[in-house]
Amino acid sequence: MATASAVPRSLFFPNLHYSTTLSQIKLKSLQTPLRILSQESSLSSNGVPIKRNFVQNSQSQEMGVKRNHSSRRFLVRSMGSDSSITSSGLSNKVFGTLHLLVSLGLILAMDKLLKKAFVTAAIKFPSALFGMFCTFTVLMILDSIVPKAAAGLMNFFEPAFLFIQRWLPLFYVPSLVVLPLAVKDIPAASGAKICFILVGGWLASLCVAGFTAISVRKMVKTEMIAAEPMSKPSPFSSLEVWTWGVIFLASFVGALYYPTALGTSARTCLPFLLSSTVLGYLVGSGLPSAIKKVFHPIICCAVSADLAAIAFGYLSKSGLDLVLGDYLTKAASNPGAGDILMGFLGSVIISFAFSMFKQRKLVKRHAAEIFTSVIISTLFSLYSTALIGRLIGLEPNLTISILPRCITVALALSIVSLFEGVNSSLTAAVVVLTGLVGANFVQAVLDKLGFNDPIARGIATASSAHGLGTAALSAKEPEALPFCAIAYALTGIFGSLICSIPAVRQSLLAIVG
Repeated sequence: MATASAVPRSLFFPNLHYSTTLSQIKLKSLQTPLRILSQESSLSSNGVPIKRNFVQNSQSQEMGVKRNHSSRRFLVRSMGSDSSITSSGLSNKVFGTLHLLVSLGLILAMDKLLKKAFVTAAIKFPSALFGMFCTFTVLMILDSIVPKAAAGLMNFFEPAFLFIQRWLPLFYVPSLVVLPLAVKDIPAASGAKICFILVGGWLASLCVAGFTAISVRKMVKTEMIAAEPMSKPSPFSSLEVWTWGVIFLASFVGALYYPTALGTSARTCLPFLLSSTVLGYLVGSGLPSAIKKVFHPIICCAVSADLAAIAFGYLSKSGLDLVLGDYLTKAASNPGAGDILMGFLGSVIISFAFSMFKQRKLVKRHAAEIFTSVIISTLFSLYSTALIGRLIGLEPNLTISILPRCITVALALSIVSLFEGVNSSLTAAVVVLTGLVGANFVQAVLDKLGFNDPIARGIATASSAHGLGTAALSAKEPEALPFCAIAYALTGIFGSLICSIPAVRQSLLAIVG
């Protein structure tokens, strides 16, 4: 009976049982007697029946305590992990922003220092092109000696490279924005001749580059290999659109009421003219593909900036010409929005070194097709423009201004700076318009001509319509992108090199007359 009475006593005091018995005996060893007791009714000392749910209560309380402790620990750990993720994401964003500022700042500083040094030394050669060659040479040397160092250098400058790629069309826009000023003094007949050379020259250059690439490919019969994957910039967000919209409205109203708040009218107009340009590009980039075929984002960008200039000129009674003059002042001491954007053109050229290095294996493998096509098409573009300009009676200074029509803006401006009496605004505008023609019609023309090889399609597009044509084709044919990128850079590089030779410049001037 003593044994039997001891068991009910533990059942009447489950807490005591939990604190004493379970602390001394393992739970597994209690399962058998408890199961027996739970199946039978037992009597206490006063004869009251004891039911099995007392044992179940003891077990459930025990498990409940454990669950509570576990859930609390899980909750604490979850809260800790959430806060650590949030802080980690914030720190990554801060680090990424600093990384971008440092890498982009170094490229900009390199461009400015080289430009200053070349001006001081009176060297008539594009300083940014020299910087690109230096960067590419350093990467190639490091890759042959310490490959990890070259990869590390590429990774370090990748944020700056992606930033330039993301905003690249913006750097071409200022020339289109101030186009009304550039063509104001050009006769209508001369304008029509320029348009003829622009459209006809684009088609002729595309044919020459494409047929040359196909002919060389048939001779060398090099098998194609996959290109290195190219990093893509992040898409634009609605937050960016709203942010630039707010900046535009606030700065536009401020400039109306305080025209010289920042010292000069150009500086005061800079925020709203810059934001209107960026806003137009963001909106244009978000348009449906069918609309973008006709209304390219860069056109939307230029129209947006011009509409802002027209509105400000009307409301402030200053007139459109004065506002456009403040947009692109070409004065380092008093820059406008256009000067800020075009200040990145040198960095664009330097960034070519990174894209060329990344595709170095492809360049080496298809060197015959790429270099032959680029050299022939570039020479054809320069000399055919000079010849056609003379044959149709275009003024010599205008003909020289549009010589580098198939070369990217950054290098085209460097090329015409080697000549005297040119209209650099017209140069940039013609280059951009050539790119727009190519962007809208290149794919259809390539199909009509039967250029099915991605190498021929890429080289023909970039050699005739530079960056804008490249962007349009590669968006639908990614396999042609590497050849577009290489030809795009090499066309400008070779054009700059050939035009820096005095004998070549003299021969072009002799043809122009």
